[in-house]
Amino acid sequence: MTQSVVVQVGQCGNQIGCCFWDLALREHAAVNQKGIYDEAISSFFRNVDTRVVGDGGSISKGKICSLKARAVLIDMEEGVVNEILQGPLRDVFDTKQLITDISGSGNNWAVGHRVFGSLYQDQILEKLRKSAEHCDCLQCFFIIHSMGGGTGSGLGTFLLKMLEDEFPEVYRFVTSIYPSVEYHLYPLFLIASLLMFFPRKSLFDIISKIDLMVNSGKLGTTVKPKSLVTSSSGALKTRHKKPFDAMNNIVANLLLNLTSSARFEGSLNMDLNEISMNLVPFPQLHYLVSSLTPLYTLTDVNIPPRRLDQMFSDAFSKDHQLLRADPKHSLYLACALMVRGNVQISDVRRNIERLKPSLQFVSWNQEGWKTSLCSIPPVGHSHSLLALANNTCVKPTFMELKERFMRLYTKKAHLHHYLQVEGMEESCFTEAVSSLSALIQEYNQLDATKNMPVQDLPRLSIAM
Repeated sequence: MTQSVVVQVGQCGNQIGCCFWDLALREHAAVNQKGIYDEAISSFFRNVDTRVVGDGGSISKGKICSLKARAVLIDMEEGVVNEILQGPLRDVFDTKQLITDISGSGNNWAVGHRVFGSLYQDQILEKLRKSAEHCDCLQCFFIIHSMGGGTGSGLGTFLLKMLEDEFPEVYRFVTSIYPSVEYHLYPLFLIASLLMFFPRKSLFDIISKIDLMVNSGKLGTTVKPKSLVTSSSGALKTRHKKPFDAMNNIVANLLLNLTSSARFEGSLNMDLNEISMNLVPFPQLHYLVSSLTPLYTLTDVNIPPRRLDQMFSDAFSKDHQLLRADPKHSLYLACALMVRGNVQISDVRRNIERLKPSLQFVSWNQEGWKTSLCSIPPVGHSHSLLALANNTCVKPTFMELKERFMRLYTKKAHLHHYLQVEGMEESCFTEAVSSLSALIQEYNQLDATKNMPVQDLPRLSIAM
């Protein structure tokens, strides 16, 4: 059985990560009601009390007697980590696997990367190695962070480089939340195995739609008063609802579905390494567009079952994308469908054949589908679907990101805050712009091959 380690960096990364662990525990508790420590639980949790291997520590109702999350928590401002340690999940995290400071990175990428990266490099490496030693077969690091601050962005990219150097054979799955305007265009994301990025504005739009449905009564009584959709009740000890709680919950649910095959049995399970192998034909083009249906896959929301075919249609509709894009009007390099619940492979194949005419794949990968069937559905649902697509529809997002960056950079706005940090040079910014421009050009090359006969296809630079 393979194991994975979750590395939570910065305020956003730790909040999303904590939500993921809360939902994962609820899910395992619903499936493994006897609380026996088994292979499913061992994929993301380790047992620290060998006396209960046979009987198992009770995991019912989220109470853990002997489980520790395979996680490393990092934040240069200790507030959120302290909240976690005072909350319901405080016993789930190993206090020896936490790294905090009190000053914070001041929303400065350079401080997080140059200052704290160097200062905490040895400590971070020690925690990572310790986590790896607790795994029988380490398969993947999940890095959760935001590019909107100093620690998550700066120290997060420093961490990525460290993982590539120290664990080159282990996959690196990055979940990144992007802000509206930033200088953070660091090219180190080229060394991730796979990256799922979520502009905060896209998540906000989805939550606004959910709120509208809740307030209009369209969901009826299906949303409970303390649902994670509408409140911050859950893993964190908080007094007031925070506007980003529901957004964090959507990302956590995506991770829950992404890791379902690693945690539970299924008739057609998909290894985490298969996702990268099948969806990333070129190392640089590892940015995935994700959609989740139903969007309300929460343990405390009861949604009437939808028709199975409708679920597949929703996964390819613009409204269900977690990125503001419409993949149907762009070019697919590959697509993975991760289905949970009582769904047959014949249902999946039938829906793929039904949808294929409306989707355009690159000529050299017309059958670029990867499917997964996990028999355990999300709690409270009959089935769910996570679609991951490598699609050129991400290009406009990168173009918009570059445009916003250049508006700041041409005016040298706020640049002195970065350049005053020792070791930070202006060439870092020009290299970042160059890397982003090259990435956009790669997608332009692919888009240019639409409707082009195979014999006329140019040789792509990304394939060299």
